[in-house]
Amino acid sequence: MHTLKQLRSGALSGARYLRLCEDLTHFPNEILTLKETLEVLDLTGNRLRDLPVELAECRRLRIIFCSENAFTRLPEVLGRCPELTMIGFKANRIAEVPAASLPDKLRWLVLTDNRIAELPEQLGACQQLQKLMLAGNRLQALPASLAACQRLELIRLSANRLAVLPDWLLALPRLSWLAFAGNPCCEPPQVDNSVLIPWHTLTPGALLGEGASGRIIAAQWQQTSGLRPVAVKCFKGQMTSDGLPQNERIAALAAGRHPGLIELLGEIPDHPEGVASLVMALIDPAFVSLAGPPSLDSCTRDVYDPALTLTGAAVVGLALKIAAVAAHLHRRGILHGDLYAHNILHNGQGDALLGDFGAASFYPPDLAQGRALERLEVRAYGCLLDELLARCHEPAAWHQPLLALSQACLQPDPACRPDFAQILARLQAFDTAVC
Repeated sequence: MHTLKQLRSGALSGARYLRLCEDLTHFPNEILTLKETLEVLDLTGNRLRDLPVELAECRRLRIIFCSENAFTRLPEVLGRCPELTMIGFKANRIAEVPAASLPDKLRWLVLTDNRIAELPEQLGACQQLQKLMLAGNRLQALPASLAACQRLELIRLSANRLAVLPDWLLALPRLSWLAFAGNPCCEPPQVDNSVLIPWHTLTPGALLGEGASGRIIAAQWQQTSGLRPVAVKCFKGQMTSDGLPQNERIAALAAGRHPGLIELLGEIPDHPEGVASLVMALIDPAFVSLAGPPSLDSCTRDVYDPALTLTGAAVVGLALKIAAVAAHLHRRGILHGDLYAHNILHNGQGDALLGDFGAASFYPPDLAQGRALERLEVRAYGCLLDELLARCHEPAAWHQPLLALSQACLQPDPACRPDFAQILARLQAFDTAVC
Protein backbone atom coordinates (compact mmCIF):
# COMPACT_ATOMS: atom_id res chain seq x y z
CA MET A 1 0.00 0.00 0.00
CA HIS A 2 1.25 3.46 -0.90
CA THR A 3 0.24 6.90 0.39
CA LEU A 4 -0.53 10.27 -1.15
CA LYS A 5 2.21 11.71 1.04
CA GLN A 6 4.77 9.43 -0.63
CA LEU A 7 3.43 10.31 -4.07
CA ARG A 8 3.53 14.05 -3.43
CA SER A 9 7.02 13.93 -1.98
CA GLY A 10 8.43 12.26 -5.08
CA ALA A 11 9.31 9.09 -3.16
CA LEU A 12 7.44 7.02 -5.76
CA SER A 13 9.07 8.59 -8.79
CA GLY A 14 9.48 6.04 -11.58
CA ALA A 15 7.06 3.58 -9.97
CA ARG A 16 5.49 0.93 -12.19
CA TYR A 17 2.89 -0.11 -9.57
CA LEU A 18 0.76 2.17 -7.43
CA ARG A 19 -1.92 1.33 -4.87
CA LEU A 20 -3.82 4.05 -3.04
CA CYS A 21 -6.67 3.52 -0.57
CA GLU A 22 -7.32 6.73 1.37
CA ASP A 23 -11.08 7.30 1.08
CA LEU A 24 -10.43 9.32 -2.07
CA THR A 25 -13.37 11.20 -3.62
CA HIS A 26 -11.35 12.65 -6.51
CA PHE A 27 -8.59 11.25 -8.67
CA PRO A 28 -5.24 12.64 -7.39
CA ASN A 29 -3.56 14.45 -10.28
CA GLU A 30 -0.19 13.57 -8.76
CA ILE A 31 -0.69 10.08 -10.22
CA LEU A 32 -0.05 11.60 -13.63
CA THR A 33 3.53 12.37 -12.60
CA LEU A 34 4.09 8.62 -13.10
CA LYS A 35 2.67 8.61 -16.64
CA GLU A 36 5.98 7.54 -18.21
CA THR A 37 6.38 4.44 -16.02
CA LEU A 38 3.05 3.41 -14.45
CA GLU A 39 1.85 -0.07 -15.49
CA VAL A 40 -0.49 -1.15 -12.68
CA LEU A 41 -2.86 1.25 -10.89
CA ASP A 42 -4.96 0.01 -7.95
CA LEU A 43 -7.49 2.47 -6.51
CA THR A 44 -9.73 -0.14 -4.86
CA GLY A 45 -11.66 0.86 -1.74
CA ASN A 46 -12.13 4.58 -2.29
CA ARG A 47 -15.18 6.74 -3.21
CA LEU A 48 -14.24 7.69 -6.76
CA ARG A 49 -16.93 8.40 -9.36
CA ASP A 50 -14.84 9.22 -12.43
CA LEU A 51 -11.37 9.21 -13.96
CA PRO A 52 -9.76 12.18 -15.76
CA VAL A 53 -9.24 12.19 -19.54
CA GLU A 54 -5.53 12.74 -18.81
CA LEU A 55 -5.27 9.11 -17.66
CA ALA A 56 -4.80 8.25 -21.33
CA GLU A 57 -1.38 9.90 -21.06
CA CYS A 58 -0.26 6.88 -19.02
CA ARG A 59 0.96 5.15 -22.16
CA ARG A 60 2.29 2.07 -20.35
CA LEU A 61 -0.76 1.42 -18.14
CA ARG A 62 -1.68 -2.28 -18.50
CA ILE A 63 -3.87 -2.97 -15.47
CA ILE A 64 -6.34 -0.85 -13.52
CA PHE A 65 -8.36 -1.81 -10.43
CA CYS A 66 -11.12 0.52 -9.23
CA SER A 67 -13.28 -1.95 -7.31
CA GLU A 68 -15.36 -0.87 -4.29
CA ASN A 69 -15.80 2.71 -5.41
CA ALA A 70 -18.85 4.75 -6.49
CA PHE A 71 -18.67 4.62 -10.31
CA THR A 72 -22.05 4.54 -12.07
CA ARG A 73 -20.55 4.43 -15.57
CA LEU A 74 -17.43 2.73 -16.88
CA PRO A 75 -15.12 5.66 -17.74
CA GLU A 76 -14.63 6.20 -21.47
CA VAL A 77 -11.00 7.23 -20.93
CA LEU A 78 -10.18 3.54 -20.42
CA GLY A 79 -10.77 2.95 -24.11
CA ARG A 80 -8.05 5.47 -24.93
CA CYS A 81 -5.33 3.82 -22.85
CA PRO A 82 -3.28 2.11 -25.59
CA GLU A 83 -1.74 -0.73 -23.54
CA LEU A 84 -4.63 -1.44 -21.16
CA THR A 85 -5.39 -5.18 -21.02
CA MET A 86 -7.11 -5.64 -17.66
CA ILE A 87 -9.98 -3.62 -16.14
CA GLY A 88 -11.38 -4.40 -12.67
CA PHE A 89 -14.43 -2.43 -11.47
CA LYS A 90 -16.08 -4.93 -9.10
CA ALA A 91 -18.67 -3.77 -6.53
CA ASN A 92 -19.44 -0.30 -7.82
CA ARG A 93 -22.81 1.06 -8.99
CA ILE A 94 -22.14 0.78 -12.70
CA ALA A 95 -25.26 0.74 -14.85
CA GLU A 96 -23.72 1.86 -18.16
CA VAL A 97 -20.81 0.45 -20.15
CA PRO A 98 -20.14 2.78 -23.09
CA ALA A 99 -18.65 1.23 -26.22
CA ALA A 100 -15.87 3.83 -26.04
CA SER A 101 -14.73 2.54 -22.63
CA LEU A 102 -13.40 -0.74 -24.07
CA PRO A 103 -9.71 -0.66 -25.10
CA ASP A 104 -8.54 -2.55 -28.18
CA LYS A 105 -6.16 -4.82 -26.23
CA LEU A 106 -8.66 -5.78 -23.53
CA ARG A 107 -7.92 -9.26 -22.22
CA TRP A 108 -9.64 -9.40 -18.82
CA LEU A 109 -12.77 -7.46 -17.80
CA VAL A 110 -14.19 -7.61 -14.25
CA LEU A 111 -17.58 -5.95 -13.72
CA THR A 112 -18.89 -8.24 -10.96
CA ASP A 113 -21.57 -6.96 -8.56
CA ASN A 114 -22.84 -3.88 -10.39
CA ARG A 115 -26.15 -2.82 -11.98
CA ILE A 116 -25.50 -3.54 -15.65
CA ALA A 117 -28.57 -4.47 -17.70
CA GLU A 118 -27.00 -4.27 -21.13
CA LEU A 119 -23.54 -4.56 -22.69
CA PRO A 120 -22.47 -2.85 -25.92
CA GLU A 121 -22.08 -4.82 -29.13
CA GLN A 122 -18.61 -3.28 -29.32
CA LEU A 123 -17.50 -5.88 -26.76
CA GLY A 124 -17.29 -8.37 -29.62
CA ALA A 125 -14.55 -6.28 -31.20
CA CYS A 126 -12.23 -7.07 -28.26
CA GLN A 127 -10.49 -9.90 -30.07
CA GLN A 128 -7.97 -10.50 -27.26
CA LEU A 129 -10.66 -11.04 -24.60
CA GLN A 130 -10.00 -14.17 -22.51
CA LYS A 131 -11.73 -13.56 -19.17
CA LEU A 132 -15.11 -11.89 -18.61
CA MET A 133 -16.51 -11.52 -15.08
CA LEU A 134 -20.16 -10.38 -15.02
CA ALA A 135 -21.73 -12.13 -12.01
CA GLY A 136 -24.20 -10.12 -9.95
CA ASN A 137 -25.65 -7.77 -12.54
CA ARG A 138 -29.02 -7.35 -14.32
CA LEU A 139 -28.24 -8.81 -17.72
CA GLN A 140 -31.15 -10.34 -19.63
CA ALA A 141 -29.07 -11.13 -22.70
CA LEU A 142 -25.50 -11.09 -23.98
CA PRO A 143 -24.42 -9.13 -27.04
CA ALA A 144 -24.42 -11.48 -30.03
CA SER A 145 -21.13 -9.92 -31.11
CA LEU A 146 -19.40 -11.88 -28.31
CA ALA A 147 -19.51 -14.87 -30.65
CA ALA A 148 -16.56 -13.22 -32.40
CA CYS A 149 -14.43 -13.41 -29.23
CA GLN A 150 -12.77 -16.66 -30.22
CA ARG A 151 -10.14 -16.41 -27.45
CA LEU A 152 -12.69 -16.21 -24.63
CA GLU A 153 -11.88 -18.95 -22.11
CA LEU A 154 -13.63 -18.00 -18.86
CA ILE A 155 -16.94 -16.24 -18.32
CA ARG A 156 -18.93 -15.68 -15.13
CA LEU A 157 -22.65 -14.95 -15.66
CA SER A 158 -24.11 -16.05 -12.31
CA ALA A 159 -26.83 -14.06 -10.55
CA ASN A 160 -28.15 -12.19 -13.57
CA ARG A 161 -31.53 -12.36 -15.38
CA LEU A 162 -30.70 -14.63 -18.31
CA ALA A 163 -33.66 -16.71 -19.47
CA VAL A 164 -31.52 -18.74 -21.91
CA LEU A 165 -27.88 -19.47 -22.64
CA PRO A 166 -27.24 -18.69 -26.33
CA ASP A 167 -26.03 -21.63 -28.42
CA TRP A 168 -23.16 -19.56 -29.83
CA LEU A 169 -21.76 -19.20 -26.30
CA LEU A 170 -21.31 -22.95 -25.89
CA ALA A 171 -19.79 -23.20 -29.37
CA LEU A 172 -16.88 -20.87 -28.59
CA PRO A 173 -13.71 -22.83 -29.39
CA ARG A 174 -11.75 -22.02 -26.21
CA LEU A 175 -14.46 -21.56 -23.59
CA SER A 176 -13.54 -23.84 -20.68
CA TRP A 177 -14.82 -22.29 -17.45
CA LEU A 178 -18.43 -21.07 -17.23
CA ALA A 179 -20.71 -20.15 -14.30
CA PHE A 180 -24.39 -19.28 -14.75
CA ALA A 181 -26.24 -20.32 -11.57
CA GLY A 182 -28.72 -17.84 -10.14
CA ASN A 183 -30.34 -17.07 -13.52
CA PRO A 184 -33.85 -18.04 -14.66
CA CYS A 185 -32.21 -20.46 -17.12
CA CYS A 186 -30.60 -22.42 -14.27
CA GLU A 187 -33.02 -24.30 -12.03
CA PRO A 188 -31.24 -25.56 -8.88
CA PRO A 189 -31.95 -29.12 -7.75
CA GLN A 190 -33.84 -29.95 -4.56
CA VAL A 191 -31.50 -30.92 -1.71
CA ASP A 192 -33.85 -31.33 1.25
CA ASN A 193 -32.47 -34.67 2.42
CA SER A 194 -29.18 -33.53 3.91
CA VAL A 195 -28.03 -34.69 7.35
CA LEU A 196 -28.57 -31.99 9.98
CA ILE A 197 -25.77 -31.53 12.51
CA PRO A 198 -26.77 -29.31 15.47
CA TRP A 199 -24.28 -26.61 16.44
CA HIS A 200 -24.15 -27.76 20.07
CA THR A 201 -22.55 -31.05 18.93
CA LEU A 202 -19.59 -29.14 17.49
CA THR A 203 -16.63 -27.62 19.31
CA PRO A 204 -15.04 -25.05 16.96
CA GLY A 205 -11.27 -24.77 16.69
CA ALA A 206 -8.66 -23.02 14.58
CA LEU A 207 -9.22 -21.27 11.28
CA LEU A 208 -8.08 -23.55 8.45
CA GLY A 209 -8.62 -21.18 5.55
CA GLU A 210 -10.70 -18.36 4.14
CA GLY A 211 -11.88 -17.63 0.63
CA ALA A 212 -14.26 -15.31 -1.17
CA SER A 213 -17.33 -17.36 -0.24
CA GLY A 214 -16.59 -18.34 3.34
CA ARG A 215 -14.35 -19.43 6.20
CA ILE A 216 -13.29 -22.99 7.03
CA ILE A 217 -12.59 -23.88 10.65
CA ALA A 218 -11.50 -27.05 12.37
CA ALA A 219 -13.97 -28.56 14.82
CA GLN A 220 -14.66 -31.60 16.97
CA TRP A 221 -17.99 -33.31 16.31
CA GLN A 222 -19.49 -35.16 19.27
CA GLN A 223 -20.98 -38.45 18.09
CA THR A 224 -22.27 -41.41 20.07
CA SER A 225 -19.03 -43.22 19.27
CA GLY A 226 -16.89 -40.31 20.44
CA LEU A 227 -15.30 -37.14 19.03
CA ARG A 228 -14.56 -36.87 15.31
CA PRO A 229 -12.29 -34.15 13.85
CA VAL A 230 -14.13 -32.31 11.05
CA ALA A 231 -13.98 -29.11 9.01
CA VAL A 232 -16.82 -26.58 9.02
CA LYS A 233 -17.38 -24.18 6.13
CA CYS A 234 -19.34 -21.05 7.09
CA PHE A 235 -20.63 -19.13 4.08
CA LYS A 236 -20.41 -15.35 4.03
CA GLY A 237 -23.51 -14.79 1.92
CA GLN A 238 -21.90 -12.08 -0.21
CA MET A 239 -21.56 -11.93 -3.95
CA THR A 240 -18.27 -13.41 -5.16
CA SER A 241 -16.61 -13.27 -8.55
CA ASP A 242 -18.12 -16.70 -9.26
CA GLY A 243 -21.64 -15.96 -8.01
CA LEU A 244 -23.78 -16.51 -4.93
CA PRO A 245 -22.50 -18.70 -2.07
CA GLN A 246 -26.00 -20.20 -1.69
CA ASN A 247 -25.53 -21.93 -5.05
CA GLU A 248 -22.18 -23.31 -3.88
CA ARG A 249 -23.98 -24.84 -0.89
CA ILE A 250 -26.64 -26.42 -3.12
CA ALA A 251 -24.00 -27.84 -5.49
CA ALA A 252 -21.97 -29.32 -2.64
CA LEU A 253 -25.09 -31.08 -1.31
CA ALA A 254 -26.33 -32.17 -4.76
CA ALA A 255 -22.94 -33.63 -5.71
CA GLY A 256 -23.44 -36.57 -3.37
CA ARG A 257 -20.65 -38.96 -2.41
CA HIS A 258 -17.66 -39.87 -4.55
CA PRO A 259 -14.07 -40.88 -3.69
CA GLY A 260 -12.83 -37.87 -5.67
CA LEU A 261 -14.84 -35.38 -3.59
CA ILE A 262 -14.24 -34.16 -0.05
CA GLU A 263 -16.78 -36.08 2.02
CA LEU A 264 -19.75 -33.94 3.02
CA LEU A 265 -21.13 -35.03 6.38
CA GLY A 266 -24.07 -32.65 6.70
CA GLU A 267 -25.15 -29.07 7.28
CA ILE A 268 -25.71 -27.01 10.40
CA PRO A 269 -29.33 -25.82 10.79
CA ASP A 270 -28.74 -23.52 13.77
CA HIS A 271 -25.42 -21.70 13.41
CA PRO A 272 -25.33 -18.98 16.12
CA GLU A 273 -24.70 -16.28 13.52
CA GLY A 274 -27.47 -17.56 11.27
CA VAL A 275 -25.13 -18.34 8.37
CA ALA A 276 -25.35 -21.38 6.11
CA SER A 277 -22.70 -23.89 7.13
CA LEU A 278 -21.53 -27.32 5.97
CA VAL A 279 -19.66 -29.98 7.92
CA MET A 280 -17.04 -31.89 5.94
CA ALA A 281 -14.48 -34.58 6.61
CA LEU A 282 -11.12 -33.24 7.75
CA ILE A 283 -8.60 -33.73 4.97
CA ASP A 284 -5.35 -35.59 5.54
CA PRO A 285 -2.58 -32.92 5.70
CA ALA A 286 -0.64 -34.97 3.14
CA PHE A 287 -3.03 -33.53 0.54
CA VAL A 288 -1.94 -30.14 -0.81
CA SER A 289 -3.07 -27.86 -3.63
CA LEU A 290 -1.87 -29.00 -7.01
CA ALA A 291 -1.25 -25.42 -8.17
CA GLY A 292 -1.96 -21.79 -7.41
CA PRO A 293 -4.68 -19.77 -9.16
CA PRO A 294 -4.01 -17.80 -12.35
CA SER A 295 -1.88 -14.68 -12.03
CA LEU A 296 -2.40 -11.30 -13.65
CA ASP A 297 0.00 -12.37 -16.39
CA SER A 298 -1.24 -15.94 -16.93
CA CYS A 299 -4.87 -14.70 -16.93
CA THR A 300 -6.69 -18.04 -17.30
CA ARG A 301 -3.99 -20.62 -16.57
CA ASP A 302 -2.90 -21.83 -13.14
CA VAL A 303 0.53 -21.12 -11.71
CA TYR A 304 2.48 -24.21 -10.64
CA ASP A 305 5.44 -24.47 -8.31
CA PRO A 306 8.41 -24.60 -10.71
CA ALA A 307 9.89 -27.37 -8.57
CA LEU A 308 6.85 -29.64 -8.92
CA THR A 309 7.50 -32.88 -10.78
CA LEU A 310 5.07 -35.78 -11.05
CA THR A 311 5.73 -39.46 -11.59
CA GLY A 312 4.01 -41.24 -14.43
CA ALA A 313 1.88 -43.15 -11.93
CA ALA A 314 0.80 -39.87 -10.31
CA VAL A 315 -0.18 -38.32 -13.67
CA VAL A 316 -2.28 -41.33 -14.67
CA GLY A 317 -3.82 -41.50 -11.20
CA LEU A 318 -4.73 -37.80 -11.22
CA ALA A 319 -6.13 -38.06 -14.74
CA LEU A 320 -8.33 -41.01 -13.75
CA LYS A 321 -9.55 -39.52 -10.46
CA ILE A 322 -10.54 -36.16 -11.91
CA ALA A 323 -12.19 -37.68 -14.98
CA ALA A 324 -14.18 -40.02 -12.72
CA VAL A 325 -15.41 -37.26 -10.43
CA ALA A 326 -16.26 -35.00 -13.40
CA ALA A 327 -18.26 -37.84 -14.98
CA HIS A 328 -20.07 -38.32 -11.65
CA LEU A 329 -20.99 -34.61 -11.46
CA HIS A 330 -22.22 -34.42 -15.04
CA ARG A 331 -24.41 -37.48 -14.57
CA ARG A 332 -26.11 -35.40 -11.88
CA GLY A 333 -26.41 -32.34 -14.12
CA ILE A 334 -23.71 -30.33 -12.33
CA LEU A 335 -21.19 -28.22 -14.25
CA HIS A 336 -18.30 -27.63 -11.85
CA GLY A 337 -17.34 -24.45 -13.70
CA ASP A 338 -13.90 -24.17 -12.12
CA LEU A 339 -12.13 -27.40 -13.06
CA TYR A 340 -8.63 -26.16 -12.28
CA ALA A 341 -5.52 -27.54 -10.60
CA HIS A 342 -5.84 -24.91 -7.87
CA ASN A 343 -9.13 -26.57 -6.83
CA ILE A 344 -7.53 -30.03 -6.66
CA LEU A 345 -5.81 -31.44 -3.59
CA HIS A 346 -3.31 -34.25 -4.21
CA ASN A 347 -0.83 -36.32 -2.23
CA GLY A 348 1.83 -36.76 -4.93
CA GLN A 349 0.89 -40.42 -5.39
CA GLY A 350 -2.01 -39.95 -7.81
CA ASP A 351 -4.77 -39.58 -5.23
CA ALA A 352 -6.84 -36.43 -5.66
CA LEU A 353 -9.84 -34.53 -4.29
CA LEU A 354 -11.78 -31.94 -6.30
CA GLY A 355 -13.19 -29.06 -4.25
CA ASP A 356 -14.75 -25.59 -4.45
CA PHE A 357 -18.24 -25.53 -5.97
CA GLY A 358 -18.36 -21.72 -6.02
CA ALA A 359 -18.77 -21.59 -9.81
CA ALA A 360 -21.04 -24.64 -10.13
CA SER A 361 -24.18 -24.49 -12.27
CA PHE A 362 -27.04 -26.90 -12.92
CA TYR A 363 -28.61 -28.28 -16.08
CA PRO A 364 -30.82 -31.15 -17.35
CA PRO A 365 -28.17 -33.70 -18.44
CA ASP A 366 -30.42 -35.32 -21.06
CA LEU A 367 -30.81 -32.19 -23.19
CA ALA A 368 -28.58 -31.23 -26.12
CA GLN A 369 -27.37 -28.12 -24.30
CA GLY A 370 -26.39 -30.33 -21.38
CA ARG A 371 -24.12 -32.34 -23.65
CA ALA A 372 -22.60 -29.08 -24.92
CA LEU A 373 -21.96 -27.94 -21.34
CA GLU A 374 -20.18 -31.19 -20.54
CA ARG A 375 -17.90 -30.84 -23.55
CA LEU A 376 -17.13 -27.29 -22.50
CA GLU A 377 -15.82 -28.66 -19.20
CA VAL A 378 -13.95 -31.35 -21.12
CA ARG A 379 -11.80 -28.57 -22.53
CA ALA A 380 -10.92 -27.48 -18.98
CA TYR A 381 -9.96 -31.09 -18.31
CA GLY A 382 -7.79 -31.05 -21.45
CA CYS A 383 -5.95 -27.98 -20.14
CA LEU A 384 -5.36 -29.78 -16.83
CA LEU A 385 -4.11 -32.92 -18.56
CA ASP A 386 -1.74 -30.85 -20.69
CA GLU A 387 -0.34 -29.21 -17.54
CA LEU A 388 0.12 -32.55 -15.78
CA LEU A 389 2.02 -34.00 -18.72
CA ALA A 390 4.34 -30.98 -18.71
CA ARG A 391 5.35 -31.84 -15.15
CA CYS A 392 6.28 -35.46 -15.79
CA HIS A 393 9.67 -36.21 -17.34
CA GLU A 394 9.51 -39.99 -17.33
CA PRO A 395 9.39 -41.45 -20.83
CA ALA A 396 6.70 -44.14 -20.84
CA ALA A 397 4.36 -46.02 -23.14
CA TRP A 398 1.31 -44.21 -21.82
CA HIS A 399 2.64 -40.73 -22.59
CA GLN A 400 1.58 -40.66 -26.24
CA PRO A 401 -1.98 -41.95 -25.56
CA LEU A 402 -2.41 -39.33 -22.82
CA LEU A 403 -1.12 -36.61 -25.12
CA ALA A 404 -3.57 -37.73 -27.80
CA LEU A 405 -6.40 -37.64 -25.23
CA SER A 406 -5.41 -34.12 -24.19
CA GLN A 407 -5.48 -32.99 -27.81
CA ALA A 408 -8.91 -34.58 -28.31
CA CYS A 409 -10.23 -32.66 -25.30
CA LEU A 410 -8.81 -29.39 -26.64
CA GLN A 411 -10.32 -29.63 -30.12
CA PRO A 412 -11.77 -26.24 -31.15
CA ASP A 413 -15.08 -27.79 -32.21
CA PRO A 414 -16.78 -28.75 -28.93
CA ALA A 415 -18.97 -31.33 -30.67
CA CYS A 416 -15.86 -33.31 -31.64
CA ARG A 417 -14.60 -33.66 -28.07
CA PRO A 418 -15.19 -36.85 -26.07
CA ASP A 419 -17.48 -36.78 -23.05
CA PHE A 420 -16.24 -37.80 -19.62
CA ALA A 421 -17.55 -41.36 -19.93
CA GLN A 422 -15.49 -41.79 -23.11
CA ILE A 423 -12.47 -40.20 -21.45
CA LEU A 424 -12.75 -42.64 -18.56
CA ALA A 425 -12.99 -45.60 -20.92
CA ARG A 426 -9.81 -44.51 -22.73
CA LEU A 427 -7.93 -43.98 -19.49
CA GLN A 428 -8.96 -47.32 -18.04
CA ALA A 429 -7.66 -49.03 -21.18
CA PHE A 430 -4.13 -47.77 -20.53
CA ASP A 431 -1.66 -50.26 -19.11
CA THR A 432 -0.62 -48.27 -16.04
CA ALA A 433 1.85 -50.96 -15.03
CA VAL A 434 4.49 -49.20 -17.15
CA CYS A 435 4.35 -46.31 -14.72
